[in-house]
Amino acid sequence: MSQVTLSQTFHETAPRKAITWRVPRWWTRFRQQPTTLVGLSVTLVIVFIALSANELAPDDPFTSVGAALQPPSSVYWFGTDDLGRSVFAQVVHGARVTLVVGLSVAFLATLIGIGIGGLAGFVGGWVDDALMRFTEVFQVLPRFFLAITIAAFFGGSVLNIVLVLALTFWTLTARLLRAQVLSVREREFVVAARAIGVRENTILRRHVIPNALPPALVNASLLVGAAILVEAGLSFLGLGDRSIVSWGYMLNNAQPFLQTAWWMSVFPGTALLTTVVAVNLLGEGLNDALNPRHATFAEAMPQK
Repeated sequence: MSQVTLSQTFHETAPRKAITWRVPRWWTRFRQQPTTLVGLSVTLVIVFIALSANELAPDDPFTSVGAALQPPSSVYWFGTDDLGRSVFAQVVHGARVTLVVGLSVAFLATLIGIGIGGLAGFVGGWVDDALMRFTEVFQVLPRFFLAITIAAFFGGSVLNIVLVLALTFWTLTARLLRAQVLSVREREFVVAARAIGVRENTILRRHVIPNALPPALVNASLLVGAAILVEAGLSFLGLGDRSIVSWGYMLNNAQPFLQTAWWMSVFPGTALLTTVVAVNLLGEGLNDALNPRHATFAEAMPQK
């Protein structure tokens, strides 16, 4: 009885080891960069605006709300355009189209690039040569001219723009992933997996691709800004979807009023510039955080 009591007392009085959660090193490097945090904050604000467009600007962006060409005021925050439509409502609702195009193009282009680049780097040989020559064909295509041609002949719908940009934006992702796969496939854990009889497709899916993804993810964030600019350029030229408000569509409408109604071009142009800069800052921060060569000396020091 005394032994049981002593044992219980020992377990009750013995200090318990605290469970500590270590912050990932990539997040430590990420948050140490002020410009990256600014890019992340601005991007989150723009995403919030796009998701809350109906609550922030309940007016229909295509419906007249007052007199034409009213300057910014307490009633019309961003003024009105030549048809009396709210510029504020158009800017807010235009954020949706901008983010949909940018994120959709980046997602599809990254998927295509991962598939082609991963297969080329892992299999090698004539498959690698054939896929890289195929990649070069798409890489030399003038994507903006091709987008203009597709929009002129088949219409400038959001779906057409997303598809044509995704089919021309994947080449850099494929080359980046191929280079990473060529390095990862020769590492010890891959050789060990082959030695114990793991199937090649399992090795590619579970071991090689996950370890080669960081550069592709960084490039995906940069593709968002590039796709946003191309969509805005097409809409500015009048080749976008005229049934959906976008910042490029607003800039196209503002061309005849650059001197008489500055607010029609300044506010959508500022929104476009801010979004692209914020996304690029976020992409550069991810590159610095996920790249092990950018680890600081302080991270190499032993933790106390």
